[in-house]
Amino acid sequence: MSRLTTIELAKEYLKFSAAHFTIFSATDRERLHGHNFTVSAKITAPVDENGLCFRYSIFKQHLKELCQSLDEYTLIAADSPHLTITQQELYHRVEFNGEVMLLLQSDTLLLPIRNSTVEELSHYLLQHLLADDSVVVDNNVQSFEIKVCSGPGQSGSAAWSA
Repeated sequence: MSRLTTIELAKEYLKFSAAHFTIFSATDRERLHGHNFTVSAKITAPVDENGLCFRYSIFKQHLKELCQSLDEYTLIAADSPHLTITQQELYHRVEFNGEVMLLLQSDTLLLPIRNSTVEELSHYLLQHLLADDSVVVDNNVQSFEIKVCSGPGQSGSAAWSA
């Protein structure tokens, strides 16, 4: 049995700024506002004969690209049962409880999540990493944990293990 080690990555550049609103029920939501989100990862894998689990740069690059893909957008939970989203010319028309928001499509990302929360965002990022076999299989990853922080002392994590 090989020895397992958990590598933690929490680099300064693993961050994104985004607007969002949390939906609490069919009739209650937060106002649209923004956060400077930070992302970190814990990756467990066997230590090889060189005393190394994997090239850290592989994971840092993937995480950096994921953060960049979310940066400076309004994040909308496209899978929310409480939102009706249609397109209206250059806008996404987002309806919630009789209220309508028109958001420029070029400034908005419709994500396959149920709510724009740290719980859902961490799961979203984790699923993107797991979808790439070159990340998981080729590096013999045994477990992943992705954490998304919306501010100091407030975060959500999603975890996976083989």
